[in-house]
Amino acid sequence: MSKRRDKKGRILRNGESQRADGRYAYVYTSRGKQRFLYSWKLEPTDSLPAGRRKCISLREKEKELMRDLEDGIIPYGGELTVLKLVQMYIQQKTGVRHSTKAGYKTVVNLLKKDDFGARRIDKVKLSDAKRWLIKLQQNGRGYSSIHSIRGVLRPAFQMAVDDDLLRKNPFEFQLCTVVVNDSVTREAITKKQERMLLEFIKNDKHFCKYYDGIYILFKTGLRISEFVGLTMKDLDFEEKTINVDHQLQRGSDMVYIIEDTKTTNGTRVLPMTDDVYECFQRIISQRKRPKKEPEVDGLSGFLYLDKNDMPMVALHWEKYFQHITTKYNSIYKEELPKVTPHVCRHTYCSNMAKAGMNPKTLQYLMGHSDIGVTLNTYTHIGLDDAKEELERVEKLKQAKSEVEQAIS
Repeated sequence: MSKRRDKKGRILRNGESQRADGRYAYVYTSRGKQRFLYSWKLEPTDSLPAGRRKCISLREKEKELMRDLEDGIIPYGGELTVLKLVQMYIQQKTGVRHSTKAGYKTVVNLLKKDDFGARRIDKVKLSDAKRWLIKLQQNGRGYSSIHSIRGVLRPAFQMAVDDDLLRKNPFEFQLCTVVVNDSVTREAITKKQERMLLEFIKNDKHFCKYYDGIYILFKTGLRISEFVGLTMKDLDFEEKTINVDHQLQRGSDMVYIIEDTKTTNGTRVLPMTDDVYECFQRIISQRKRPKKEPEVDGLSGFLYLDKNDMPMVALHWEKYFQHITTKYNSIYKEELPKVTPHVCRHTYCSNMAKAGMNPKTLQYLMGHSDIGVTLNTYTHIGLDDAKEELERVEKLKQAKSEVEQAIS
């Protein structure tokens, strides 16, 4: 006997039929009389009819509990809170970088202050996770910050799923579909802006002492953590090379740390141009001579020292750039965009790409582990760059043609 099905192929239950208009008819008996109930088939996303309770019945709760026990799911997530779960997850992450540890600490401090951290993990649903992230953005947190926070909570909840504490991961969704991506892309500045800024720094009585360092950042593409980590031993003036095999970090606890480069490709030897060579020579000749040379994890001879005779770190240079651009914009009508050490790196990469450098060579100079990161720089090239490139190609063709005619 074949089973009855509706228009979508779903098997109809006993006493159930489908009308021509698509509605379902249910036949049931009440007080000895046969009655009919007509309705559309409700989908899981449909709202409940008026008067219908939103909580599940005790019988349904019992079935859910039995199903979890059969599947090995620990009832109520073992009474774990979100904060405790994240702390358990962090304890398993050994050997991580200092910057990663700082990110973990930020998330833990946030959960300690927020009510969400005290919630039991089995009570956190998908909608709860989304609402919490939306609230964080409404309270002023940026997209990149929320992305980092979710980057800790998602694997932490996945750990709970893998340990049979939960059935589903409530943070398993695309972040961009929930919160607005308000992050600002750090664009390279133009050659004219770079030239004007460097000229301003060079001629400023106060900021001129940072000219050589900023010039090097613009002309080498070094990460700021790599630059501040350079020591005199990393500079080979005979071969005119820069050895990059570590970076200098300083945490919120003011502890200085030497770490490996950001990626394995970050370890590299860079050539010095003549002007960069001269900048390094001036930096060393003008370098402070402290009573006691600071040492960090066995390294000493850092190029720039602060007022406490300790190595300058990224934060120092970020502040210098901030003060420099503020002063520049207060003087000139044509203002500069926000310039940071990373903008210098991005500007160098863009300039090399526009000059026609081979992408693999540029990847090596930048220390990118993925060629895709380098190639993304080429997407920033606009119409003016395309026109210049076409003109350059046409001139090369014309010169080649003239040489061939002269030979023939």
